[in-house]
Amino acid sequence: MTQTSENVTWLTQEAYNQLKAELEHLSGPARAEITAKIAAAREEGDLRENGGYHAAKEEQGKQELRVRQLTQLLENAKVGEAPSAGGAVAPGMVVTIAFDGDEDDTLTFLLASREYASSEIETYSPQSPLGSGVNGKKIGEDAQYELPNGKLASVKVLEAKPYAA
Repeated sequence: MTQTSENVTWLTQEAYNQLKAELEHLSGPARAEITAKIAAAREEGDLRENGGYHAAKEEQGKQELRVRQLTQLLENAKVGEAPSAGGAVAPGMVVTIAFDGDEDDTLTFLLASREYASSEIETYSPQSPLGSGVNGKKIGEDAQYELPNGKLASVKVLEAKPYAA
């Protein structure tokens, strides 16, 4: 998944289908469920002291925010091929890096936007300092990125391969 300055997000067909299914669920059955919860809580009486009602309204707000995010993302999505192995680091790839040239101190992560995040592998955004530092680098190349304290850190790209969920 890649975002450009034009707000276009490149998605694999699989990612697009997954996000579209989530949007359809949130816009349909999940929306009906939360509406029923709110209606049931409303019937319990005084809304000022009704914890169930307030929790349901908060859940509804989070759900509607996600619907808006997904709608915008999918409206601006371009469906394309996953990055190919052997090229440069690109969003949608699992990247292994070594910190400061120490090949024993490594980190493996998925370079992708939050929509791809899973519990299986740590995910770094292409816009993050580390993500932008390694994006476009080839295996064996060094990359630098800025730490929160303003200092520069350097890493070496050890491996980059397409993510297979």
